Amino acid sequence: MTLIKTVLPEKAQGDIKKGYDLFLDRGVKVPDPFRLLSASTGIFNIMVERNQYYSSHPNLSYSLLAHIRYFVSTKLNFKFCRQHNRNLLIMQGLNENEIEAMGLDPDKSMLEENEQLMVKFVLNAMESPEAITKGDIDNLNKAGWKDSDIFDALVQGVGMIDHNILMKVFKPDF
Repeated sequence: MTLIKTVLPEKAQGDIKKGYDLFLDRGVKVPDPFRLLSASTGIFNIMVERNQYYSSHPNLSYSLLAHIRYFVSTKLNFKFCRQHNRNLLIMQGLNENEIEAMGLDPDKSMLEENEQLMVKFVLNAMESPEAITKGDIDNLNKAGWKDSDIFDALVQGVGMIDHNILMKVFKPDF
């Protein structure tokens, strides 16, 4: 039983409906962590803006962002987000066998080399933040990434943590 009240997609109105429609209009189920955010319209709206920012990001592709979320949620065993992002990868053309073969190795992904480098950076930064050096950032810059891209990619990865904790605390049953 979900410990707090949330808004069902079919009963959504106003800002919550607009936010849900961003997924539903693309034929995607409203992700469970996003649905949980409907408990707070203010936080929900902040996350809608965040998602809109990333969806029109000039340098971080939709595919790269989905891979970051997939790898992070897989590595940290965030089942709520893993399945959603796995489905997004399938919608982008990957099949189950390709995803399984990829495992936790960005080098086995269908991403460009500079995007693989970015995924590795995000995973390494989340695993051992204190081990990141200026050399890591320089390597990403040499691969064509701006500092703002690096920052935004890492924010996308670490953002998975808050969703996971919220899901565990409020125990949604949807």
